[in-house]
Order: sequence, then C-alpha cells, then structure tokens
Amino acid sequence: MSAESPEQNEHFIRVVRRRFRDWRGTRPFWAGLFTLLGGIPIAYFPYASLHLGQMTLSMATTAGSGSLIIGVLLVTLGLTMWFQHAVRIFAGVAAILLALVSIPLSNFGGFVIGYLLALIGGALSIAWAPGQPEGEQAEERAPRADDHPEPLEPVDTPEYHTETTVDANGGRNSAG
Repeated sequence: MSAESPEQNEHFIRVVRRRFRDWRGTRPFWAGLFTLLGGIPIAYFPYASLHLGQMTLSMATTAGSGSLIIGVLLVTLGLTMWFQHAVRIFAGVAAILLALVSIPLSNFGGFVIGYLLALIGGALSIAWAPGQPEGEQAEERAPRADDHPEPLEPVDTPEYHTETTVDANGGRNSAG
C-alpha cells in the first residue's frame, strides 16, 4: 500500500481536467485539432510504403516535397490556432487554401482524409468567436419588450456665434 490515498489522486485528476477544459474553452480547440490532424495524412502518404506480402506499394510522387511542406504548414497552423488564437481568421483561411492546394499536389489531399480534416478545421477556426465570461453576460442583458426606458432629460446646448454666414453661391465654395 502507498502512503497516498486514492482520493488525492482523484482530486489531482479533476483539477487537471478542469484546467484543460478551461484552457480549451478560451480558444478554437477543435479547429486546431482538425487542422493538425489534417496535415498528418497529407505529409505522410507520399512517403509511406505499404507492404503486402512480398509486394511493396509506394506512394512516392514527384510532389512529395510539396506534400511535406503543406502537411507541416497545416500542423503549424493547427498549433497556431491553439496558442495564438488572435490570428484564428488568418490561420483558418490559410488552412482552407492549403487544403484546396493539397488536392492536386499530394495524392488527392491525403486520400481526401487530410483534405476534409483541414477544410473543416479551417472553417471552424473562421467561425469561432471568443465567449464572454459569465459575469459580463448577466450585466449586458438585452432589454425586454416590457421594459420601459426612462425619458431623457433635455440638455441645454450652448449656442456658438461665429462670424461666418451661410452663402450657398450656387453650390460653389470659395476658399477665402
């Protein structure tokens, strides 16, 4: 038996899960995850070799370096969505464009798996908006139809007397 009780470990796990949930809620987590997972098959399949018995099936293409670059960029954009969520719109648009470029360049976008994941991740990144904390939501509630606004008091505005006169002059202005 250990000196630690199981309740202490359970509390630690709860704390870690709560912190992760709070961290995940303040950024486009699913958009970053889909984009990151979309870059993996796009970068992997051009370099993969499938062994079927004595036969080796290789997907090596001339665009292998392009596929690797697209895959690495998608993984980087996914991480950017997580850790720099202020640039989520740029990262989402870039992920969508890279997913579209991956169709002709890297084995139909990683056999459509990487293409779809990167496309969904980019769209989620563009659509994500940061939420308001719960305290601010209660303060900024929308007025209801039965609420009557208080009448505004008239404000005395000072009159400014200037030496200029209004002279339309046929719509022409003179400088001087």
